[in-house]
Amino acid sequence: MAAAILPISEISTYHRNFTIRARVTNKSDMRTFNKGATQGKVFSVDLLDAEGGEIRASFFQPAADKYFPLLEAGKCFTFSKGNIKVANKQFNMLKHRYELVFDDKAVVEAATDDASIKTVQINPISLKKVQSMTPPCSVDLCGVITAFKPVTAFTSKEGKELVKREITLADDSAISIDIAIWGDRAKAEDSKFEGNPVLSLKGVTIKEFQGGFNGSLMQAGAMVFGIESEDAKKVQLWWTQGGSSQTLSALSAAAGGLAPARQGIPASLAQLRHAAETAGFSEQATLYTTVCRLALVQMRKQGEVQPLYYNACMEPKEGNGLPCNRRVDESGFCAACNRSGKIAQRFNLRCKYADCGESLFMTTFHEGACRAVGLTAEEAEKMEKGEGGREALEDYIRRQYFTEPLQLTVRAKMEVYQGENRANTGCVDVRPVPRAQHGRSMLKDIQEMLAENPANL
Repeated sequence: MAAAILPISEISTYHRNFTIRARVTNKSDMRTFNKGATQGKVFSVDLLDAEGGEIRASFFQPAADKYFPLLEAGKCFTFSKGNIKVANKQFNMLKHRYELVFDDKAVVEAATDDASIKTVQINPISLKKVQSMTPPCSVDLCGVITAFKPVTAFTSKEGKELVKREITLADDSAISIDIAIWGDRAKAEDSKFEGNPVLSLKGVTIKEFQGGFNGSLMQAGAMVFGIESEDAKKVQLWWTQGGSSQTLSALSAAAGGLAPARQGIPASLAQLRHAAETAGFSEQATLYTTVCRLALVQMRKQGEVQPLYYNACMEPKEGNGLPCNRRVDESGFCAACNRSGKIAQRFNLRCKYADCGESLFMTTFHEGACRAVGLTAEEAEKMEKGEGGREALEDYIRRQYFTEPLQLTVRAKMEVYQGENRANTGCVDVRPVPRAQHGRSMLKDIQEMLAENPANL
């Protein structure tokens, strides 16, 4: 009797014996790795079943040698005799909590094509939601191509020949973002991108660049033209019924400039402090926007000099190509990557910000910290190791105190720590205030206050 087929969505560590029927939607290259004195091989596939469940499966030698020629993207197979483990989200961007591992006991057999299984599963989110997310992150998108650039070829720092095309995608939230596509996808004829077609993308990595957000379609992702899905039909309807004439808000920075700040709930520092002290934040991370000035950077703690930057690993992570960004030791060795490689300096500053009514300490991460103190971490290292030493660096930073108004984007949520609620706040974005816009905002506040209290006129 044939084994019962288990839906992928029901796979968990409670199922020791399982058989799934699924379509291979993506297949990685074979790669080698070293484990002690031995060398092994591994490749992975993304699997999708008729119920819409998706999971990643990795094949290790000797299963890798046996099944690499058999498994083809787009074809259906049955899989059994595998192990189940919790998914490593550092390398696996699929939503399933678990992933499969197949070794020499694996049984994989070709199956007849099942029309009920999609060729790709795309679950797009709106660009309005992307605007409030903390990069780097991976998302699915669906939108209209509003602009595209010609294909460009260049050589990477590692000596690889790369081909790239940039497109601008907009959706019915009237927001746009620039996305890079690579390789054969980039080489598609210009006619594919002309005429504002609807495009669905699976596996777009969102990163911060020059204060804005840019996307990059991962190698393991997918690119689908057309309006077969409901999401695509919705975007197409928006575009044809007035979206094409709307003014779009750009998430990506224009050449030589900054993108608009991420929108958060307007709040003063006093309101943020009150929410932190009274457990007023939500358990879900929420963005707040406030205008203030840099008042202090913590450069000493209990008399000890504090490091202002650290050496971070820049080696790309497997699966998404993003820099590791983990702290390396003095020799440049990264414990997460288990090797030494490229490194770069990254700020992680404890900054005190002040407005007219309150002051607040917040950890400020790299990109925002660079704009807060007016120099990069590489420049800070060069200054500290130069003739003036640490004193020159500290003097430069002090000269930035209270100079320019800054617009901060603050990420805050409530967490449970040792059984007690604790506010977790961090500054994820800092940028100069657009003075005209800020002036109009203050004038509006004054007018509203006067309207509430006519006796003050």
